[in-house]
Amino acid sequence: MTNKQKKTRNRIIIAGILFAVLLIMEHTGLTEALPWWGRLILFLIPYGIAGNDILIKAVKNIRNGQVFDENFLMTLATFGAFGVQEYAEAVAVILFYQIGELFQSYAVGKSRESITAMMEIVPESANLEEDGGLKEVDPDEVEIGQIIVIKPGERVPLDGRVIEGESQLDTSALTGESKPRRICAGEEIISGCVNGSGTLRVEVTREFDDSTVSKILELVENATEKKAKTENFITKFAKYYTPVVTVAAVLLAIVPPLVLGDGFMDWLQRACIFLVISCPCALVISVPLGFFGGIGAASRIGVLVKGSNYLEAVSELSTVVFDKTGTLTKGEFKVSEVLPEEGFTKEELLELAAHGEGYSDHPIAVSIRAAYGKEPDLNRVQKAEEEAGHGIRVLVDGRQVLLGNSGLMKKNGISFSVSGHGGTEVYVALDGRAAGLILILDEEKAEAAEALRELKAAGVAKTVMLTGDTAETAETIAKRVGVDEVHADLLPADKVAQVEKLLAAQSEKDRLAFVGDGVNDAPVLARADIGFAMGSMGSDAAIEAADIVIMDDDLKKLAGIRRIACKTMRIVRQNIVFALAVKFLVLFLGALGVASMWEAVFADVGVSVIAILNSMRTLKTKQETPATRDIR
Repeated sequence: MTNKQKKTRNRIIIAGILFAVLLIMEHTGLTEALPWWGRLILFLIPYGIAGNDILIKAVKNIRNGQVFDENFLMTLATFGAFGVQEYAEAVAVILFYQIGELFQSYAVGKSRESITAMMEIVPESANLEEDGGLKEVDPDEVEIGQIIVIKPGERVPLDGRVIEGESQLDTSALTGESKPRRICAGEEIISGCVNGSGTLRVEVTREFDDSTVSKILELVENATEKKAKTENFITKFAKYYTPVVTVAAVLLAIVPPLVLGDGFMDWLQRACIFLVISCPCALVISVPLGFFGGIGAASRIGVLVKGSNYLEAVSELSTVVFDKTGTLTKGEFKVSEVLPEEGFTKEELLELAAHGEGYSDHPIAVSIRAAYGKEPDLNRVQKAEEEAGHGIRVLVDGRQVLLGNSGLMKKNGISFSVSGHGGTEVYVALDGRAAGLILILDEEKAEAAEALRELKAAGVAKTVMLTGDTAETAETIAKRVGVDEVHADLLPADKVAQVEKLLAAQSEKDRLAFVGDGVNDAPVLARADIGFAMGSMGSDAAIEAADIVIMDDDLKKLAGIRRIACKTMRIVRQNIVFALAVKFLVLFLGALGVASMWEAVFADVGVSVIAILNSMRTLKTKQETPATRDIR
């Protein structure tokens, strides 16, 4: 509990004790001898202790032109109650209103903790290696290329490459998973993780402002700025609702006495009850709190949602489109077969391919060089040119070599043997003649099939896979993981066009998500209704292009975030229906004179507390299996 909350709590306790004493005095007849102004002064004491900040806020807001808010309504209603000599009711309204505000403040704080826990990944200092010793500096003072030392138990302050040491990294703050990750010399390390028992020397590869931890921090801080349609509706609703009910209360106090000739004091009391009931606190607080809790619940399982609008969209998700490589598959390529054409040997074919791919760091190129088993002599390689979406053209020993897919062969008029084996096919041609085919397999992720089953169980109607691989390769993977629809042989631009077709085919209420690695899928991530970036720790492109970032490559978290989104929307809708139903019922009863000030207090504070409690349920997740359990 913050100091401000403690002060409010203490004021409520003091005012509550005084109010209780005054109620006892009232019931025992001790105040009957006092004149009306004497009783007014007595009740003004607990009223002032409990509600002085409400009065101050109301005055300040009126001065700033913000008249119609809950502070103004509470002040007007309680002053009206004092005016009709309902002193106890006036104090009770302000006292219970403050109890509700305190509870709301605490609830918002608890909800915020789930998101601001991500702020703890920000390191306070870095151990800079300088002049043979270590100097503790601010992370943003460290430059690219400098060496930092990360001691056991310290949080990694900057992105870099380990040059000495071996350790285990706790990545739970980023991924939501407790399983440590082993790291050793030569591997990349990202900021925000906690070092285990080993000391690491790291060469910094990014400045602090461009680091993973800095970008995640920026994402988290801006998460509440993008509001859902439901939130925007409530904001607009409250903007018009509050002035309308205020005018209605004034008319209720004035018109009936003039038209019906009834007593003015009775209708003034009804108007005060009407004002207390009309406070939109339950909606204005509980709806954003529900979304805030949902975003917090997602962050606890290592899923960063950039705004409540995306959380709302996930609840309407009907189609999920997957990129294949690195998303449904491991992205770990391995040569499975070498099929030379007549006149070439397997060794000659691998030698040509390894030299042709000598300058590339693409996983397929790496797998070919690994199968070759030697370091290519790059002095033999000249004029390497990329054929966009097809492969490369390169000179090896002065002879033209083509390496790529079947489209590259067709484009250059080279006849070749069709594989049909399934897998990624790299065709090789030498001086306009087919030299053979290298077949490379990329194994599907172990959890892919289960993740897609869970996604269907969570309410997604259709799953689609897009890939640049051949139809045979795509169909093989699709059958293994259980994808409904496959589109193969696609260039990057074709993927965007395919998503456009899928978007055009769905209804206005449905939403489409694209799931990719976030590096070369930025155009498709941006075009989809919701872009998911998978396995994206350290990827600038993923954090920038995606709407939702899953901080590790666990596909099962897709079903988890879908369940969180659906639960959040159910709770938000429950709050809206419950709050409006109770308020309109009691407003009607209040206008008829049936409801008293105590019913009005329940319609305002009671409904708010119940709605806030309901909203806090979005925070509850099953930590042991966050992706597969519903939140209760």
